[in-house]
Amino acid sequence: MRKLFKKVVCIVFAMAMVCAVAIGMVACDKTPVIAVVAKGETHAFWQSVKSGAEAAGKKYGYKITFKGPTAESEEYVPNQREFVTQALNNANTKALVLATIGTGFVDELVSAYDKGIPVVEFDSGLYNNGADITAGKDPTVASVASDNRAAAALAAQKFYDNQKSAIEAATSGDPYVICIIQHDSSQTGIDRANGFKDKIDELAATQKEAGTFESYIEVKTNNSGEYKAALQASQTRANAADAVFMCNEGVVNECYPEVTDNKDKYANIVFCGFDAGTNQIDWIKGKVAGAGKLIGSVAQDSYQIGYQAVEQAAFAVEKKTVTKEVGIAGTWYDSTNIDQMIASNIVYEG
Repeated sequence: MRKLFKKVVCIVFAMAMVCAVAIGMVACDKTPVIAVVAKGETHAFWQSVKSGAEAAGKKYGYKITFKGPTAESEEYVPNQREFVTQALNNANTKALVLATIGTGFVDELVSAYDKGIPVVEFDSGLYNNGADITAGKDPTVASVASDNRAAAALAAQKFYDNQKSAIEAATSGDPYVICIIQHDSSQTGIDRANGFKDKIDELAATQKEAGTFESYIEVKTNNSGEYKAALQASQTRANAADAVFMCNEGVVNECYPEVTDNKDKYANIVFCGFDAGTNQIDWIKGKVAGAGKLIGSVAQDSYQIGYQAVEQAAFAVEKKTVTKEVGIAGTWYDSTNIDQMIASNIVYEG
């Protein structure tokens, strides 16, 4: 019995030592953390953002935690809030990089302020122009995002260069018409649609004054089928659209099947896109013969969004100079450089 007792005591002591060592290892892990809470995690765009964030973390000596909901829908706001709370409760968290998909983060942002944890907005930043920011307790130190107006203006310039002769050949009886499908009413959607429209109107000002050019915006709400319906409607109006600008990947993903399923209907329509993804890549490469042409798109540099957001967070922690507004330029890609853009992690598949 005594031997059995000693054996049990030894086993219990050994287990206690193992637990103590494990706890000690966890406790000794003092690597400072920059927590990134994104609007998504699995999509190729967010994986590219994550890669950039981790690269910056490695450069500046921070561990990066990266979390996001399964879908970019406001119903997942509670999940995002939980991710933020977990990050703020981690004693090693030194900064938070955050892009929200809805409102409701007042308590979390006040908590970040009270704990002295700087917050860097990224991608579309804090939803609804910072509606959750409490006066006097604003933890945000920087914003890193695509310059959507500038990127859309770049798309308009490239589009005009491609279609200049067709636009100039239009008549008042048969004007050149561009339909702009805006993916939602967020600031991102507004900036992309108006950035394209303002620039294309500027470039075609002479034709517009002569009544031979028209551009118009269709604002949709990201409900299934609305983008497809907008495309269909562009062909049934009095002056049918000669071209369509699609403000994000979601619009492309609805329009592409409609175009390929009805090739004769859209054979002479010219398209221009925003963002990336497999459908956009296949469309630019002309994998479906006879479909309306996608001349090119402007991509967000998702890798740089992640990298520079974490970089500004590191600067804030280390009391270095922080750039309040970091605008990431868009990159144009078409059939001439698409493979290079994929290899450079700017144009993603998926």
